[in-house]
Amino acid sequence: MKGLVVMVGAMGTGKTMLGRKLLDRLQTSEYDATLLVIVHTAISAEWLLKKIALQLGVAEPADTKSLILTQLYKRLMEIYEEGKKAVVIVDEANMLQTQEIFEEFRGLLNLEVPGRKLICIVLLGLPDLEKYLALDPPLMQRIAIKFTLKEFGLDATRNYINHRLAVAGCTKEIFNPLAIENIFKYTKGTPRLINTIADNCLLEAYLLKQQIITPELVERVADDLRLKKD
Repeated sequence: MKGLVVMVGAMGTGKTMLGRKLLDRLQTSEYDATLLVIVHTAISAEWLLKKIALQLGVAEPADTKSLILTQLYKRLMEIYEEGKKAVVIVDEANMLQTQEIFEEFRGLLNLEVPGRKLICIVLLGLPDLEKYLALDPPLMQRIAIKFTLKEFGLDATRNYINHRLAVAGCTKEIFNPLAIENIFKYTKGTPRLINTIADNCLLEAYLLKQQIITPELVERVADDLRLKKD
């Protein structure tokens, strides 16, 4: 409950998956948590505040910012008095591109009791998010935790593929080591692309009645997907 958490990462690095995993792990007995997904840039500060209020349990949010903030403060105090913590996770936060919106986040983070904030805001987005956060320097100073998701290296790519196979119940080596190297070269370690090329390789191998994913099969699949080798 330190206030503002920011996670940035390129497309396909797993921001949304981690956001949803975080939400799943916040037990309802301890947290009043919600996930908002921003789908376009034409969002007003009033809309965002009203959405947050609804998600946190304000039954009928008002139509003006000042009244919504009053309602939110009352609701956040109720959550605090219940012994819970309010968390709002905002996915695709790079779609929020106006100073006014970030000023409202700053206003929410000013709601606190001695020793802690009344709300924790987690922003997930593409690297451009940092540029838009800079529109409000005082908000930048309130970032308590910030980290960047990076693409996998070769070893992590290998471990990732093997882990997913193990979770699916696979007990033998299906991907030739050189095939995994090829996957890494074509995907540059981006998890979403690794998923796509590996899934397609498994399908192709099944259709060909082929027991092992070979480097040549990866080449063919990558070519079909119009992926370029690094």
